[in-house]
Amino acid sequence: MFEVLVYVYENYWQGAACPESDRLGRKLMAAGFDADEIQQALIWLEGLSVAARGTQLSAPDISSEPTAPSRSGGLQAQSSNSLRVYSVAEQTHLGPQSLGFVSFLDNAGMLAPHMREVVLDRAMAAPGDPVALDDLKIIVLMVFWSFGKEPDALLLDELCEDTEGRLAH
Repeated sequence: MFEVLVYVYENYWQGAACPESDRLGRKLMAAGFDADEIQQALIWLEGLSVAARGTQLSAPDISSEPTAPSRSGGLQAQSSNSLRVYSVAEQTHLGPQSLGFVSFLDNAGMLAPHMREVVLDRAMAAPGDPVALDDLKIIVLMVFWSFGKEPDALLLDELCEDTEGRLAH
C-alpha cells in the first residue's frame, strides 16, 4: 500500500490535481500496481480525505476564546498547556519509534495539532503492528499533501532521507 501512496504523492504532488478514486484506480492499475494494494490505498486515501475535511470544517474560530466551543460545534483551540495522551491501542499499534517521531514533530512545532490528529488517525488505519517509522513518514507526507501544504525543507529532508547509512556523532 505504501508504494502506491508514494506513487500518488510523486505524481500528483498537488493534491487538487489527483483524479477521483475510480480514475486514480485505473491509472494505478496501468502503472502496474497490484489490485489489492490499489484497493487498500484507495480506501486509506478516502479516509484521509474525510479526516482532512473534518478538521477543516470544524477548525476552531480563532476570534473566540480558546475555551469556548467553535461556532461549528467542532474542535476547540489547543491550549499551550495541553498534553496529548496516547491510548494503549495507539501505543501498541504505533510502537515507540513512531510515537517518538510524532512527539518530536509535535514538540518542534512542525506538525499542527489538528494535523497530528489526522496523522494518528491514518496511522491507526495503516497495516503493521507496530507501524514502521518509514511508513509513518509517508503518512506524514500524505497528511501535508491532503492539506495542500508543503512541509518545511528540514522536515521534508527528514521525511525523505534514507537514514540507513547515517552515522551518529
